[in-house]
Amino acid sequence: MTSFSPSCVLKTMFTATAVAGLMFAAGGAYAQNTPGVLRVSAIPDEAPTELQRKFEPLGKYLAKATGLKVEFTPVTDYAASVEGLINRKVDMVWFGGFTFVQANVRSKGQVVPLVQRAEDEKFRSVFITTKPDINKLEDLKGKTLSFGSESSTSGHLMPRSFLLAAKVNPDTDLKRVAFSGAHDATVAAVAGGKVDAGALNISVWDKLVEAQKVDPKAVRVFYTTPGYYDYNWTVRSDMSPALQKKITDAFLALDASTPEGKQILDLQRATRFIPTKASNYGAIEAAARNAGLLK
Repeated sequence: MTSFSPSCVLKTMFTATAVAGLMFAAGGAYAQNTPGVLRVSAIPDEAPTELQRKFEPLGKYLAKATGLKVEFTPVTDYAASVEGLINRKVDMVWFGGFTFVQANVRSKGQVVPLVQRAEDEKFRSVFITTKPDINKLEDLKGKTLSFGSESSTSGHLMPRSFLLAAKVNPDTDLKRVAFSGAHDATVAAVAGGKVDAGALNISVWDKLVEAQKVDPKAVRVFYTTPGYYDYNWTVRSDMSPALQKKITDAFLALDASTPEGKQILDLQRATRFIPTKASNYGAIEAAARNAGLLK
């Protein structure tokens, strides 16, 4: 895995964004605007097959609620999800807090976060390890650590900010910093001994433990962050207010007491969805600027 400094991270993010922009300009991965179709995407924070599995019943539900054909378009990286929405190649994206901020800044405020899970008001990240001598953030000095994607809120930005608050500079105090690209890949890197520790979102960690895809006795959580705002469903501001309302109302109406609602909410790891707004993500933007990841 490759080590990155903040400047390298920033360069990598802008390079990926530029490449994605060229792909879209050339008519790349996305279909052109299609009447009667709601084109949806999501940051690739888990394996593509898992994202598709999670979205399938939600897509059918949204199709009934809106009267539109709903198409899910996977992307290869976080930058592509941002560019896809801004360049009108998709209509709605499941963003993390940081990717929402990137889209909001890049579009000069022309995107609207509609809803978030109730859990996203106080989302958390976990730091995991297999090493007996790592029990607090300060113990990471001189060790190797894997984040998720460079643009991940819960897999990089917020874990980095909590490390800095603990007076641990990932770029100077750690032996090596790597980026796995996704939360489940971070767990695999730690479990496989490729790194001493990793940081990822608590929801994916809990899901992997529940599915018995990781042994919490072998790979353990040694630090859980305080809460912060994270994921949301975002659209462009030029989407018709009527369609925005249909989508919002559909999410707010999901009820775990119905079979359909329970299936969708369970897959989204949500108790319910609630309205959100751009100002909720001010702290994420400030953390990104302080970390040199947003200019």
